[in-house]
Amino acid sequence: MYFSIITFYQFKKNHEINNIQKQIKSFCSFHKIRGTVLIAKEGINGTLAGVEKSINLFSKELEKIGFNKLESKKSKSEFMPFNRLKVKIKKEIVTFNSTDTDIENNKGKYIDSNKWNLLVEDKDTLLIDVRNNFEIELGSFKGAINPYTNKFSDFKKYVDKDLLANKNKKIAIFCTGGIRCEKASSYMVEKGFKNIFQLKGGILKYLENISIRDSKWEGECFVFDNRVSVKNEMAIGTYELCHACRNPVSKKERNSKKYEKGISCPKCFGKISIAKKKKLLERNKQITIAKKKGIYNPYIKFTLSDFL
Repeated sequence: MYFSIITFYQFKKNHEINNIQKQIKSFCSFHKIRGTVLIAKEGINGTLAGVEKSINLFSKELEKIGFNKLESKKSKSEFMPFNRLKVKIKKEIVTFNSTDTDIENNKGKYIDSNKWNLLVEDKDTLLIDVRNNFEIELGSFKGAINPYTNKFSDFKKYVDKDLLANKNKKIAIFCTGGIRCEKASSYMVEKGFKNIFQLKGGILKYLENISIRDSKWEGECFVFDNRVSVKNEMAIGTYELCHACRNPVSKKERNSKKYEKGISCPKCFGKISIAKKKKLLERNKQITIAKKKGIYNPYIKFTLSDFL
């Protein structure tokens, strides 16, 4: 048996966000579903995990609430990738610092993963990775442009400064699950770009559907849960998370003298406060004790039977 993971979003104007929050929190708590859901007046965005039956019921519950055109994808995991349930109300379901774009009516054209290779192999296509720089460092599509953004809202500056001269060019954009492309393409369309294409379902859908033999993906893809990264065909990646700075750490970085598991990595070495280091050391101590007792799981303390 395995845990079922669902990643989903839908841009849909709604004003009953407090009621929706209560409904989702109550439903997920009862069915032992964990993960994060963000709710805003512009729509919903989340990644949740539980036993397959519970996740299927959750999908039906969202339809009852009114989210009947979800962009969603499911994957499987041998472990529960989330420690708790969080259902939060936000200004935006993905932060772009722009709530006035008409995403439901203005956005790029969807390209399914099985047609993506043909588009990006076209020499006239400008291929752009919408994700943040730290994510792109793990991997990307061959030949993709890195805008070198530290946060998603920086992408607007990149468009205004570096892309406006390419308004009539064929542009293909992609992100982890597709949601950032919705906002990015909407912004670009409103700026006058004519030919914007976006990878439907994002990188994760592509990695799931396209075989290693045919894949144009190089490296690994960062994911915002305890898996840290995934590879072609959704295999678990090789990266671990630094608990001090929350950055992904490669095998090479873990061999560095600046790396101390649970305490620091080459990216944050020498930058951690004494108070934070003390907390991290205590955390490591508790993990060591748990390991000796045989009750430690690096992902979560519960087994599948706890969720049935």
